[in-house]
Amino acid sequence: MTKQSTNRNILPIAVMFLLFFMIAFVTNFAGSMGVIVKNQFGASNAMSQLGTLANFIAYAVLGVPAGNILKRKGYKFTSLLAAAVGFVGVGIQWLSGPAESFGVYVLGAFIAGMSMCLLNVVVNPMLNTLGGGGKRGNQLVQFGGSLNSIGGTIAPILLGYLIGGEAAKASVGDAAPAMLIAMAIFLLAFVIIFFTKIPEPHLETGEAKKDAHSPLSFRHFVLGAIAIFCYVGVEVGIPNTANLYMSNDPVVGPAIAGTVVGLYWLMMMCGRLLGGAVGGKVSSKAMLSVASAIAIVLLLCVMFFPETWVITFKGVELPVSMIMMFCSGLCTSVMWGAIFNLSAEGLGKYTPAASGIFMALVCGGGILPFFQNLLADHTSYLLSYIVPIVALAYIFYYALWGSKNVNQDIPTE
Repeated sequence: MTKQSTNRNILPIAVMFLLFFMIAFVTNFAGSMGVIVKNQFGASNAMSQLGTLANFIAYAVLGVPAGNILKRKGYKFTSLLAAAVGFVGVGIQWLSGPAESFGVYVLGAFIAGMSMCLLNVVVNPMLNTLGGGGKRGNQLVQFGGSLNSIGGTIAPILLGYLIGGEAAKASVGDAAPAMLIAMAIFLLAFVIIFFTKIPEPHLETGEAKKDAHSPLSFRHFVLGAIAIFCYVGVEVGIPNTANLYMSNDPVVGPAIAGTVVGLYWLMMMCGRLLGGAVGGKVSSKAMLSVASAIAIVLLLCVMFFPETWVITFKGVELPVSMIMMFCSGLCTSVMWGAIFNLSAEGLGKYTPAASGIFMALVCGGGILPFFQNLLADHTSYLLSYIVPIVALAYIFYYALWGSKNVNQDIPTE
């Protein structure tokens, strides 16, 4: 990517970075609500993740249609639609407080998830394209991911602060200020996007032609979509389960738990900044294989370090295993960009449709944490980390072997 093209693309890149922030803030807010749901509605660990599940199931429902919307209407229209839908979704979640209805909250989470799906369909291929694909494309996605991590860091800390020190007194009304902030972010984004000129490199004009192939014709893309399913489940499951584990400890409480979980997302931000800095020099394959291997080791430490091994944090004794938990954020930080980059490489004209399919598989962020906490209900919080460990093992396989493009004979122009 030349210096001239970089300067020309500064504003579109900045807009995509803002959208990345929104994705994490709203998504992680839904995950942190598990503590409130568990108390106010008497939910089990698994059912406390129902808002997160609804948020991510929206990806399965809207993923492919979102890719078609992007293809027919373009990046700007899709971004504006996403901001409007997000505003409505978070607004419904806010109304669930006065209505005292878990069902209304879940509906709002589902609608907000539709917005997150639309945003993800836009930002990843847009940043990859603005960077010219390859290492530079991965580098931009990694830098965008850093803004994503800032949103992810703020959400659990803010919610933990709003809940206070006792999970037993938590209610949806406590989270109202955070929801109003999220709605304001969506409104601001809508206005900025409306007045910003955004390139439309993949916009289809005229009648769509039938093609003998699709993104599913590429083995490395299919395996990469499965890797994204696993990755998002890992990224969400690690902190969500840790938040429940610590919040339900009467000595720790939601405020400290939210801060520690916020450190996980802060580590993800640091990792993405580092990944963005080295992304132009290190291949996505090397980055992903090393990160997944180290993450497996760290989660094994989370599972098997004795709970009697503690450190003092803000005057409270925390299990040492939780240090391994938030350190794993350094590893998960670079996985999204690396997997997307490897999966989209060589797809050409199939990229917009591929992005939609990709987003459908993001539903793993709701499904895997649900099953992880279902396992926690029947075993323990720490033993449930076997679920993300198995998912990381698949990601390691994809990095080393599954990411090779064996379908280079398919025309992509």
